[in-house]
Amino acid sequence: MLLGAAMLVPLIVAIIYNEPRYFVPFIASAALSAAIGFSLVKLFKAEMKMSLKIAMVFSTIIWLIACAMGALPYFISGELSYLDGYFEAMSGFTTTGFSMYPNLDAVSYTMNFWRGFTQWIGGLGIIFLLLAVFRSTGVDVMRLYLAEGREERLVPSIKHSTRIIVYIYLFFTAIAISLFLLAGMPVFDSIFHAFTALSTGGFGMRNTSLLFYNSVWIEIAAMIIMMIGATNFALHYTVLKGKWKEYFKDIETKVAYSIIIISTILVTFVLYNNQVYGNDLLLNLRYAFFQIVSAITTTGLQTAFYPNLLAKWIGLGTFLLTILMIIGAGSLSTGGGIKWLRFGILLKGMLWQVKSFILPGSAVMPKKIHHVAELPVGDDVLRITGAFVFTYFVIYIISVVIVLIYYNDISRVIFEVASALSNVGLGSGIITHSSPVPVKLVFIVNFWIGRLEIWPVLLLLVISVNNIARR
Repeated sequence: MLLGAAMLVPLIVAIIYNEPRYFVPFIASAALSAAIGFSLVKLFKAEMKMSLKIAMVFSTIIWLIACAMGALPYFISGELSYLDGYFEAMSGFTTTGFSMYPNLDAVSYTMNFWRGFTQWIGGLGIIFLLLAVFRSTGVDVMRLYLAEGREERLVPSIKHSTRIIVYIYLFFTAIAISLFLLAGMPVFDSIFHAFTALSTGGFGMRNTSLLFYNSVWIEIAAMIIMMIGATNFALHYTVLKGKWKEYFKDIETKVAYSIIIISTILVTFVLYNNQVYGNDLLLNLRYAFFQIVSAITTTGLQTAFYPNLLAKWIGLGTFLLTILMIIGAGSLSTGGGIKWLRFGILLKGMLWQVKSFILPGSAVMPKKIHHVAELPVGDDVLRITGAFVFTYFVIYIISVVIVLIYYNDISRVIFEVASALSNVGLGSGIITHSSPVPVKLVFIVNFWIGRLEIWPVLLLLVISVNNIARR
């Protein structure tokens, strides 16, 4: 029902830009979505307490249904097939950024607004926005919050935490629009890119993404916004309360900036040494820095494209981008990937393990990290973190193998599957509207798994398999 209401918002854009052909697609889609929601409310009147298992299954299925509804405007308008529309909606809501439009330069204002708006909604999460808007019991709220891959909270009350995050998100959206306007971007473009950059979604309005503007100021504005979106909202809240020193003490900040600095130096050296962008060191630095920030924030805005991206970045550049996409953004942010926090914990875990070999057997070694506050790290945390990363790579390898059946360019497949599973959207030209249906389905599943952080989807799969086996 809430999604049905959201589908009416693009009608304002259709009126402003005189695009009446979209009235019927969006009104029909909104009516159908609202009708299905209303029917479900009437059908399931009985109240029940949610277990964490039920909450996870509910959250997982809701994302599939929301994307099914979000695909309708693309399909009813006749611009995309239903499968391509579903791909576009899943890419939007999961803030991934791959597109099925063959020519983005020809996409209308109304449809571009819907594309950007789905990413803005997905940046916080569908269930997350529901929790902020609707009333529910405390236990249900907590379990639904956990089911969408959220573990941290700003204040003890999850309900209060969700609303604070929504307010912060709205505040940063206004800042993002202002930064793009100041950088010289047109009004509509500023709103669209504020939606897609802050949500670390990466949808573009042009075939050449941000390179279309060829403006260093727009790229700087985008990098600032991407880093804001990829930063933990708990850390934002702490900084906005005046505790700005916490930002620099946090393990996620240290991980992110260390990786960005090292990667930028390495990639700039590769580009400059091979004169990819001429003999201008600053120009090579500009392209390297932007693409690295876009990758590690899992945004996917591009100023470098295939074939230059793979042919001229000389192996190391694209390899580092692939690793950065896999590492991903901050926890409790709009970004995807393994996350800076998990990566930092694993690095610390390696050091603790090495130290345990050196220290006497009777020595007690404190295991803690600074993440908004001093936090102890027990063996359970290390075990769960390791299990998550291992599962991520198993899914990644399976996806690569399937896509390699249809495409034999292993460099591009490895790059693009990492981009899909981490909800990035950096493309090398493999996934297009003409890609085989199985490849599109693999990417859709990767978007879905990456956004929900694996466990809810695997739980649904195991329950489904068990039910089939019993029959």
